[in-house]
This record gives sequence, structure tokens and C-alpha cells, in this order.
Amino acid sequence: MPSLLLRNARIGLRGPIRHVLIAHGRIEEVSTEPPPADESVDVRGGTLLPGLWDAHVHMVQWAQARRRVDLSGARSAREAVDLVLPHSGFTVGYGFRDGLWPDVPHKSLLHAAAPGRKIVMVSNDLHTAWFSPAALAAVGMAEHPTGVLRERDCYTAMAALPQPPQQELDRWVAEATTAAAARGVVGLLDFEFADNVADWSRRVGEQRVDVRVSCSIPKDRLEEAIGRGLRTGDPVAGSGGLLEVGPVKMFVDGSLNTRTAYCDEPYPGTDARGLLETSPDDLHDTMSLAGEHGIQPAVHAIGDLAASIALDAFERVGCPGRIEHAQLIRPADFARFARPGLVAGVQPAHAPDDREVADLHWRGRTHRAFAYADLLAAGAVLELGSDAPVAPLDPWDGMASAIARTDDERPAWHPEQAIPLEVVLSSACRGRRGIRPGDAADLMITATDPAGLVPAELRGIEVLGTLLGGRWTHRHRI
Repeated sequence: MPSLLLRNARIGLRGPIRHVLIAHGRIEEVSTEPPPADESVDVRGGTLLPGLWDAHVHMVQWAQARRRVDLSGARSAREAVDLVLPHSGFTVGYGFRDGLWPDVPHKSLLHAAAPGRKIVMVSNDLHTAWFSPAALAAVGMAEHPTGVLRERDCYTAMAALPQPPQQELDRWVAEATTAAAARGVVGLLDFEFADNVADWSRRVGEQRVDVRVSCSIPKDRLEEAIGRGLRTGDPVAGSGGLLEVGPVKMFVDGSLNTRTAYCDEPYPGTDARGLLETSPDDLHDTMSLAGEHGIQPAVHAIGDLAASIALDAFERVGCPGRIEHAQLIRPADFARFARPGLVAGVQPAHAPDDREVADLHWRGRTHRAFAYADLLAAGAVLELGSDAPVAPLDPWDGMASAIARTDDERPAWHPEQAIPLEVVLSSACRGRRGIRPGDAADLMITATDPAGLVPAELRGIEVLGTLLGGRWTHRHRI
């Protein structure tokens, strides 16, 4: 690969103007005088930063959601039905939030509005799917009483839906990586429920893929992964350095919007505390098996009781790994996140999205919900993700929410949990800070220095260029 010189680049937040030589996929030199290079690009004072990682995505679902009916604006079940009616044929909508709806979704509403049509609506958190009677029949669940499927029933039914042709779906996914690169993204951790190592190996062999991918392993494929000799962090052979083996994903509980997050206190007006997906003993056994074979666990835990169960398991097993979401945490558990090798994978865009639902269902406890400042103060390591399609695959959106604790005209929600830009940026870059010789040339160039912007401006920041191992994956106006 020819060497590349980036001239007149601002080096990091509030940094000086320097010239950066890139060769062999790495930063070769940062200098005050421009050295010779095969190619030279004047970035005219643009700010050079480490490229962004989205540490939690569901890539196939994100690629499909970009083409589905948008239900995010529905304020009731009736409004959601009205949004899908203008479409014809088999219709899939995405993005509804029923936690605050005044009415209840039911298959009869869809049948009355569109008799015989196959309609599926997926909730914003991916934990609920609402099927019409015809759609239920298509997946062999015609006798389901309500058509509202939650947790495992939801996942099973969604997996049974007819999928686009593999080549077309792979193209959609590849296009989504290019769109992500345009926002400065150089890598992602994919938690799709699939053989991600095989699927991404096929994609990088047949498509242009513009990000690196850490390929997670679903829990039900753990023994297969062990038999294939997969180990977390290992490069995937034949991927040209784009792919690595990720962690194994397992669930302790469900989600807040579905009221299945597993909590110490019951949800208002009920005796239900949520759903325990995996018992403590089963979690321990699965984590132990994975750890013995070099596969790190990534444990989904949203409620405070679920997070405590996950922390107990990490302490019993003694392995490194991740706790995904960590949305509600017991006061005594913050310090436990500081254990060596443990990463808290958090999604700051969820806080403004879910604040009203949290105020209703976690009343009196929201001071310890989405509590990023308290996690950092306790010594936790944070990595930021979007959980796309739950939120857009755009780390700037999450970073702005982490700083501002709001995403619109509403006042900041628990502003004491805001974290500063420098920390947010590092947490969105897999811990990278600054531009140093020897580092991988996975970089982005922004038109303005993010340090001079307010959070609302960060959401729309212009990314002039993105480099992956010194290769342009996005270039605009430079």
C-alpha cells in the first residue's frame, strides 16, 4: 500500500497542527515538517482522531431496519396500525415503544384493519414482536392468543420469517458498513444471533466491507465454536485482518420497555420483577465452559438484580469479559464493575430514549439508572455502543447523549451522570487516546474540533474522512 501523508491536521482535541505519515497500515510519523510520501492530502486544519468503534450492534437487523416501516413515532397501538396500513403485501415495521401506550397491542387490531395481511411489528428494543393472524400462521404459531410475542418467543418467530436472498442481505449489510464509515466508524462488535464468523467471512470475501468486525458467538453455538477452536480476540483466517473472534453472548434478563428486565423491586401495579432468562448456576456453568476454552462471555444484564447475578458469576469464574447494558445497578455493585478484565458495554442513546419509561417503571431508582459517571468513578471500563437498530449506528448520537443526558429540548435527565467529551471519545474508540506513531491507522478526520462544539452540534458533526488501516473508507471535501 502506498504511503499517505495527511498535511495540516489538528492532532486530537485542542491539539496542534501537524503532518502525519501513514505507511504499512500504521501511523509512521507525526512531525512539524512534511516528510515525503507517495500520496499527500491537505486536510486544512481538520481534526485527526482515532476511529470510532460501535461496541454493540445487531448488524443484519440494522441493515433490515433501514428498509422497514418506521414505527418510532407511534404513541399508541392504533397509531402503529395506521402507520403500516398504507403499505402492501408482507409488511414489517420497526421501532415501536409500548411502555407508555394507553392501549394494548393485539392481533385482532391488525386483523380488523387489514384482514388476511401478513404484518409484523418489531419493538425498538427487539424484545417484542407483534404479529397479525396471517403472520402468526406463516411461522406456525396460529394459535397464539394475542399475537404479541416477547423474549424467546419473539426471537423464535422472527427467525422463522422468510428472509431476503442471502446475497441481497449481504449487500445491505455491506452498504450499512459504508454508511457507518461515513460517521467515522472503523469497527463494530456484532451481536447478531447467527454464525457471525462464517457470515462475516463470506461477506468480506464477496463484498466491500468498510469496518473491522468482532464476531460474537451466540450461546447456543458455544460448543460448536469450541470444536472449531475459536478463541476471543483471535484473527479470523482469510479475512485480511478485518475480522476477529468476539465473545459468547448470553442473557440474564430481558429489557426495560418489555418490563422483563430482572429487578429487585416489582414493576408498579404487579408482583412481577421481570424475567430471569438464565439461572445463576447455568450462567456460571456456561461462563466456566467458555472461559476454559479461551472464549470470553458477554452477559446481557439490564435490571439491577440481573447485573448483580452477572457480577456474581464473573467473581466465581474469575474470567475477563463484558456486561452488556448495565442499565440499573444496585448501589453496592458499582465498585464490583472495577474488577480487572471486565468491560461495561453501555448505550448512552438509550437514556434519553427510555427516560419516561424508566421514571414510570423504575420510580425512585433512576438516580442509579444509566449511571455512567458513577460507574467511571468506581473504576469501571466503559465501551460505548448503539445496540443498533435500537438506536442508530452513529456513535456521535450516543456520545452527545452521554455528555448532555438529553437529545432534545427536555432538560438533562440526571445530569450528575454526565461524562466529559474526552472520556466519552475514548470509550467510543476502544480506549484509544490521541494520535501516536505505531498505532493502527484506523482514523477519522472531522471538519471541526469536537472540543469546541456543544452536544447538539456533535450529533451533526461533519466527518471529512475515515481511514481503515490507512485505506480510505470515506472521503469528503478533502
